[in-house]
Amino acid sequence: MKRIGPASVAMTAAVGILATGCSSAPNDVPDQWISSTYEYEMGDYVDPSDAPRKVADEIDGHTAAADRLSDDGMVFLRYEDDMVAISPRTSGSGSVIDIDDYDDGYDRWGSHVRSKWPAPGSSSFRGGGPGLGK
Repeated sequence: MKRIGPASVAMTAAVGILATGCSSAPNDVPDQWISSTYEYEMGDYVDPSDAPRKVADEIDGHTAAADRLSDDGMVFLRYEDDMVAISPRTSGSGSVIDIDDYDDGYDRWGSHVRSKWPAPGSSSFRGGGPGLGK
């Protein structure tokens, strides 16, 4: 029987730690999960039957958002560097799911989020990769 030495155990543990540490960070937008879970129609992800609140619950349940707010029938999920906006479909039932990086989402959906979420680049904004003071 072949024995596993301490060096092999240490190497296996190091690889496991690195793989875990390099995987998606907390509050990363679940874009791959969204693309594999929802239908893609004419440039948008859609849920043909569920209302925005239910879709937001599903997405937030899969990958917890840093913050969530509802406004005018829409639900917004804030992730570290991204934003997911879920709105009612204009034709029929269901929801449309938009994924934007935080800067673009803040510009696009500012009338809904500006009063509650910090502007990108402001001292209260804590997204945006490596760095101190977060």
